[in-house]
Formats: sequence, C-alpha cells, structure tokens
Amino acid sequence: MRSRIARAWGVVLLTACASRQEPVPIRWIDLAGETHRQVSVDGEERRLLQTTTIRLLAYNIRHGAGMDDRVDLARAAQVIRRLDPDLVALQEIDNQTTRTDRIDQAQRLGELTGMHAVFGGFMNYREGQYGMAILSRFPIEEATNHRLPDGQEPRTALAARVRLGDDGPEIVFVSIHLYRSAEERLAQAQRIVEIFQNETRPVILAGDFNSTPDSDVIELLEQYWRIPGKGEDRLTFPSGTPRREIDFIMFRPADRFKVVRLAVIDEPLASDHRPVLLEVVLR
Repeated sequence: MRSRIARAWGVVLLTACASRQEPVPIRWIDLAGETHRQVSVDGEERRLLQTTTIRLLAYNIRHGAGMDDRVDLARAAQVIRRLDPDLVALQEIDNQTTRTDRIDQAQRLGELTGMHAVFGGFMNYREGQYGMAILSRFPIEEATNHRLPDGQEPRTALAARVRLGDDGPEIVFVSIHLYRSAEERLAQAQRIVEIFQNETRPVILAGDFNSTPDSDVIELLEQYWRIPGKGEDRLTFPSGTPRREIDFIMFRPADRFKVVRLAVIDEPLASDHRPVLLEVVLR
C-alpha cells in the first residue's frame, strides 16, 4: 500500500510498504579489499543494527531491460529485495513513457520492494520522463532534483534527506548518473562539489558515474568524498563480461563513516550494470 505525499517539478515522492524477502548470501570483500568471504546476515541482526549500520546499493537498471532485452521490473526488484538494502540509488528510470507501457517505474519499484520511493526526471522522453530514483527503507524527509550542466543530454543529481530511524542522524543520499563526454562529466562533477560544499550533514553519492577510477571526474570527487576500493572483483560494466569500473558509492566526511564490507554483485541478467553494495557504520 502506498500514498503519494509530495510532487514538485521533476520530483515525485512516494511511500510504499510490502513484505520483506529473505536475504541472500553475498560475496563481500573485506576492508582491505584483498580477500573474500561469504557472509549471510539474517533479518533479526539487520533490525538490531539498522539504527547505526546502513546498507547502500547503487544500481543502474536500464529501465528494467535485462541482457535478454526483456523489460522486467519485477526481476530488478527481486535483485534489490534479496540484497536487503536500506538506501538504493537507481539510474535509467522511466516515468510513464511509451517505451515502458507508461508505468511510473519508481512507484512500481517502491511497491515491489516495500520501500519509500522518489523519482527525479532530467529529460522528457517518449511522452513521459527519463531520470533516476531513490528507494529508502526510512521515510524521505525531503527530495531535491539538482540541475547539472547540460551535455548531450540534461542531467541532475537527485538528493534525498533521510533520518536513520526515529531518533537517528540525518544524511543526504544522492543518486548520480553522469553523461556523456569527459568534459561534460567533469563539469557535472564540479557542479556536484559546489552543490554540497556547505552541507553539514553526511553526504553519500551513489550511482553510475560513467567514469573510471583514473579519470579526472573520479580524481576530482575523491578530493571531497571517500571512495572505498572494491578489491579485485571491481568491474561493474557490462554485467555479463565486465570490463570497466564506472559505478561507485562514496561518502563524506570520511571520519563519520566506518566501512564494514563491500560487494560487487555478480548479476549478469537483470541489467547491463552490476549492482554495487556497501555496508557502513555511521559514527
């Protein structure tokens, strides 16, 4: 059951509730990023830890189109549910376009995962909108769709202010999808730095940066956000035979976060990107 609670230009904020799915064992890497181990955290432990520990997911779902070219939001939602995240940054989301049967994909994913959802559009597309979304286990206090410098396509940074539990701290969680040329992506990254330079709350950026670790874009952002290493299994695109690392989760200030574990999920079918999962303790 969900209700629409706010609408603004380019932003639709939703709430949703549904039953939770059993978590799945995940191939985590340790903090040093050199060894691997299998870890399965049961639901009770997650509930006890969730006020201080948050599980973050970055996932470009390609409007639900899998590597079999079949649009299947339920399949993407199943991947999300099984990873049991608290906050999800989603890229390539359609909102009532003819390409995806005029479905409000953010709303539908909120319903399928039982999470609060917000959509941020950055361009009109096929009689609807195309953009990003955020899913949150916690109520979304406020959402802002920040316009970034235009390139071949318009871009935004979708920011959600979230309180972690009834008495927990507030953070700003931002979904990112930079595009297209190196110059355009660098200008967009510079604007992101400017937008959040005076933000006093912890800020997390997550998403598809279309930039590799040695790019000017990532080198710039790394001056302001900590980017935990993924270890040897770090490539995120394309999902079937990964060749590039372009999806990241980063946070600041560094001393407010302790990295617990990180995983790049071996999911070759649901999208052309592999999901990135990070668990941190907010101090």
